[in-house]
Amino acid sequence: MRLHPGEPEATGWHVRPVLDVVRQLRDAVPDVTGRPRVIGIDGRGGAGKSTLAERLSKTVPNSAVVHTDDVAWNHAYFDWGGVLAENILQPLHRGEAVDFRPKAWIAHDRPGSITIPAGNEFIWVEGTGVIREELTPWLDASVWMQGDLDEQERLLASRDGESPEQLEHVANWLREELPFMLREKPWARATLIVAGPAAMNHDEDTELVVASPIRL
Repeated sequence: MRLHPGEPEATGWHVRPVLDVVRQLRDAVPDVTGRPRVIGIDGRGGAGKSTLAERLSKTVPNSAVVHTDDVAWNHAYFDWGGVLAENILQPLHRGEAVDFRPKAWIAHDRPGSITIPAGNEFIWVEGTGVIREELTPWLDASVWMQGDLDEQERLLASRDGESPEQLEHVANWLREELPFMLREKPWARATLIVAGPAAMNHDEDTELVVASPIRL
């Protein structure tokens, strides 16, 4: 398996019901009251973060998904942690609703806003780079999606295409992603490791392939 430089390969892969995974993430912060549990979902492009977030959101109906791509849109590849914390994560920790329109949305006339009603049980925050030291105070638990980078890049190219513009975007992304990951080591901070994509047979509707946390 080809992984990030410095990322150990997880061991003990096994199949678990999605409901068991939700319970583990809930039990990681048993005393939360008056606000939702905020769970980060991190991994390379093509790992399946958005798909996992949507599956977990459907498993826990009283929950919502935040996509960091919306926060980072026309802003920066990775320098968005403060914007996410101040405008989304901190209000959630106060039990407040969120209705946030990033500056880049205003500047480029993107309609709408990032909205999250109050009263959710879980908020799933998905995106490459969300498990970082800067956001540790605002994430109750987290998931790192580990998978072969060749397979993830194949899926990413299949999804987004290989136009010159896209290839330039990927090259610029990697120039920032690799040093960021080496510095932050999100796989070592994660509460749980999930296969992305999974090679082990399992029911994609009700089960996940998981491994033990990686501790350096």
